[in-house]
Amino acid sequence: MKEISLPFVAKLALVLLSIIMLGYLAIEAKSLLSPLLFSLLMAFLLLPFANLLERRLKLKRSIAAITAVVLMIAVLYGILYFLANQLTELWADWPLLVKQVTTAFHDIQSWVAKTFHINEYKQKSYLTDGIEKSLATSAVVIGTTLLTLSSSLLFLAFTLLFTFFILNYRRLLFTFLTTVFAEEHKAKVNDIVREIQRIIRKYVTGLFLQMLIVSALMIITLSLLEVKYAILLGLIAGIFNIIPYLGISTALLISALITFATAGATQALFVVFAFIGVHTLDGNILMPLVVGSKVKINALFAFIGIIVGEMIWGISGMFLCIPYLAMLKIIFERVDGLQPWGALLGEGSHTPRKRRTYRITKKIKLEEAE
Repeated sequence: MKEISLPFVAKLALVLLSIIMLGYLAIEAKSLLSPLLFSLLMAFLLLPFANLLERRLKLKRSIAAITAVVLMIAVLYGILYFLANQLTELWADWPLLVKQVTTAFHDIQSWVAKTFHINEYKQKSYLTDGIEKSLATSAVVIGTTLLTLSSSLLFLAFTLLFTFFILNYRRLLFTFLTTVFAEEHKAKVNDIVREIQRIIRKYVTGLFLQMLIVSALMIITLSLLEVKYAILLGLIAGIFNIIPYLGISTALLISALITFATAGATQALFVVFAFIGVHTLDGNILMPLVVGSKVKINALFAFIGIIVGEMIWGISGMFLCIPYLAMLKIIFERVDGLQPWGALLGEGSHTPRKRRTYRITKKIKLEEAE
C-alpha cells in the first residue's frame, strides 16, 4: 500500500484538531477519567502488597485486591480523622481569630488613611460595595461548595472501585497491552509497560515519603517557633507540597495568615522564613533522595502541565499532570520518531554525575534515588 505524504500545514492541522478533540473529551469525561487515572497510580503503589498477599499467603487475586484497597482506606481515614480533629480545634478558636483579624484590619485602615489620605468612610464604602456583591452571589457560593463536597465523595468512591478493578484484572490489562500491537513491537511494549510501572511506583512511594518528611520538619520547626496550630499547619504544608510549585506557595499563604491572626506580623515573618528553609531543603536534598531524577520534567513543561491540568480537572489535574507527563516521556523516549518529544519534556542532556551519598552513622547511609 502506497504511503501518502501530507504537507506540513495539513499535518499541523490534524495535530491541532486531535489536541482539541482530546481536550474536549477530557473535560466532558472528567468524572470518569480523573478518578480512573488517579486509581491507576494507586494501583501501581499497592501492586507489590497485592502480589505479596497472593504469593506468600496464597490468597485469591480478588481477596488480595480487596485487602490492599481496605488498607488504603484505613490510611486515608486515619489522615482525614487526624486533620478533622485539628480543624475542630481551629474552629473552636475561630471567634478569637476573627476578632484579631478585625483589630489588625482597623490598624491597616488607619495606616491607609494617614499614608494615602483616604478617609475611613470611603474605605468602608468600597468594602460595603464589595460585601454586597459577595452576598448577592452567596447562594451560588454555597451551592458550589456543596457540589464540590459531593463531587469529592464521588471521586473517592470511584477511585477506590477503579483501584480494586485494576488490581483484580491487572493480568488481563497487561495481556491486552502486549497483544494489541504488532508482534514485532511486543517486546518494546512489554519493556515500556514494565518501566512505567517501576518508575511510577517509585515516584508515588517517594512522593508520599516526601510528604511525611516535609510534614514532620514543618511541625518540628513551627513547634520550636511556638506557633499555634503547628501540627495542622505542618500537615497542610506536607499535603500541599504534593502539588508541584503552587502547593507550597498556597500552604505558605494559609500558614502566614493564620499565624498573623494568632501571633502578629513578627511571628508570621518567622513562619515565612521557616517555609523557605524547609522548601530549600526539600528541593535540594529530599526530592533527589527519595523521589529521584527518572521522572523529572523540565520546569517549563511541568508548569504548563500544572496550569493545563488545573484548567481541565482542577486540583486533581494539578496532581496528576507530573506522573502522566513522566509516562509520556518514557513512551516518547522508546518509540521511534518520538525521541525528540521525550528530550523536550526532559531536562536536557548532561554528563552523568555520581549520586550523592548522605552518611547518617558509620553503618547507615542514604543514597540519591535513580
